[in-house]
Amino acid sequence: MCGVCGIVYNSSYAVTAHPSTLPAMMDAMAHRGPDDHGIWRDTHAHFGFRRLSILDVSGGHQPMQGEDNKIISMVNGEIYNYEELRRTLKSQGHRFRTNSDAEVVPHLYEEGGISEVVRQLRGMFAVAIWDGHQQALHLIRDHFGIKPLYYAVNDRELVFASEIRSLLASQLIHPTIHWQALWDYFTFQYVPDPSTMFEGIFRLPPAHYLTYRRGQVSLSRYWQLTFEPEPRLSLAEATVTIQDVLRESVKLHRVSDVPVGAYLSAGIDSSVVVALLAEQGPIDTFSIGFSGRHREINELALARETAKILGTRHHEVEMSRDQYQAQLPSIIASQEEPLADPSAPALYFLAQEAKKYVTVVLSGEGADELFGGYPIYQEPLSLKPFECMSPRLRRLLRQMAYKAPPGMKGRGFIERGTTPLEQRFIGNARMFSDEEKRQFITLPNAIRIQSPFHVTDPYYRLSQNLDDPARMQTVDCHTWLPGDILMKADKMSMAHSLELRVPYLSVTVFEQIAKRLPLPLRLGHGTTKLALRAATKGLLPDAVINRPKLGFPIPIVDWIAQDMRDFIFDVYRSVRPPFLDTAYFNHLLENSQQFVWNRDRKIWTGLTFLLWYQTYFTNHVSALSFAGAWRQEDLKPASADPEC
Repeated sequence: MCGVCGIVYNSSYAVTAHPSTLPAMMDAMAHRGPDDHGIWRDTHAHFGFRRLSILDVSGGHQPMQGEDNKIISMVNGEIYNYEELRRTLKSQGHRFRTNSDAEVVPHLYEEGGISEVVRQLRGMFAVAIWDGHQQALHLIRDHFGIKPLYYAVNDRELVFASEIRSLLASQLIHPTIHWQALWDYFTFQYVPDPSTMFEGIFRLPPAHYLTYRRGQVSLSRYWQLTFEPEPRLSLAEATVTIQDVLRESVKLHRVSDVPVGAYLSAGIDSSVVVALLAEQGPIDTFSIGFSGRHREINELALARETAKILGTRHHEVEMSRDQYQAQLPSIIASQEEPLADPSAPALYFLAQEAKKYVTVVLSGEGADELFGGYPIYQEPLSLKPFECMSPRLRRLLRQMAYKAPPGMKGRGFIERGTTPLEQRFIGNARMFSDEEKRQFITLPNAIRIQSPFHVTDPYYRLSQNLDDPARMQTVDCHTWLPGDILMKADKMSMAHSLELRVPYLSVTVFEQIAKRLPLPLRLGHGTTKLALRAATKGLLPDAVINRPKLGFPIPIVDWIAQDMRDFIFDVYRSVRPPFLDTAYFNHLLENSQQFVWNRDRKIWTGLTFLLWYQTYFTNHVSALSFAGAWRQEDLKPASADPEC
């Protein structure tokens, strides 16, 4: 695991960055790579690298070069099929200088260009390649968006990095608020790809590569995640395939020259990963819970029981409300963008504990999205009776629901049942409606804002022939998964120089089984992840297999009402962005008896944004614009892809 950064100059312009710029960018993400660093420069390209040593600890220094020293590359992440690629490349005459997985990249590029690299790589990665022959930069992000990669571009240069703070440290970019991203954040609780909360800074989307040559930028998709359920696929066949692909994936994800452990919660996803790891030898596992009066909501006892059955070296950490509150501002700073997921700080403390024992952890992210694990995926099944109604009756019921008092039992069910899926589901979190946002956000008059469905509409078009739960999975895989789940996993682990790996998010796992599962094998018999649960028979006790999804229960309702109330009030009073009416959030906090749907999460969403704004604008940087920055819509795709 590492951090990459660089500046590539338009050949029409002279180099303008100060010699200290690249080191400053590297220092800003030293936590991503405390073990080693490297710099490479030529006339038009400057590459900087920070390394967390995982494979070939003594020899895997980056940036790396190909045979003729004209192809330079850097990799943040891990290439899990690198041994197979090395053997093939050696048979084709390529000579390797190290045993690092990252060295396959320049040789693959020499063999077949960027198309060969993106066709062959399997793993989690953010890759930068400089082609000295073509004077071209290529940036690549992995299939699922496990590793982040950011960039900004103007008419003089393109600057890129694994972290936004590295881009800001270049002083080539002076941030201001991105208005559409602000609007989207208060809907989704995160900023969806490809935007960030900073105007002019973009996140390279998953399964895409960017090419920058002679001042021109193009974006290309190299892989499309699409579900293709096979109605005739039997549970017996699915079970065997799941066991085979997961066992192989966990085996590949364990490869390391440094100690490896795993996160373990009470749920099935992490328990399966730990069980498969334990087949290969002793393993350290890590769980987190709360101290004090909130111990009753902990998963620690259940995780401890699973660890005992599987024979792991188990470690627990209890987090207090005082610790959570004290660290919250710095945790949000580590996220780099506002992410109003209350479980993110828990991952921060869990990573802090795990780093005492290991350098790599495996975790269960991605299982819910791929195998149908979220309870909300069952909603279309419960709403089936509405499909039998005439359009006129559905309209009438919807009108009646709108007139019903807020909080009235059954109102939400009728509203959902009479609203098409494409207009009601935008992912696992939906904070504020557009009407609500207009009450506290003041946008510049010239700004045109799109509805939140501009994010999800392409994925509904992509999945229009699928069953509704598969369409919901498609939306989540392209939005919620990279925007929330994987973002917090990466940022919270790398804050402690800990590499987090996610074996469910393997192209092989998806292509060979997850995409093929028909609806009954995802949500059959009133349960979620039916096929995955069936595949774990013999690996785990029935009590673990049949345990309902808990998530990580954070007592924010209690904290907002009691322990953190004064802290939240103080933030609302002291942080006052000129475009945000914080009195709206004060009203939510003060009037707890008035029914407001999702009140506590809305309060938390506002709090998270204000703490982020305080760090990156009030206390840290001036709100100046990046002169000449291109807008995302100005970037020309290399090939037409209307669905992506």
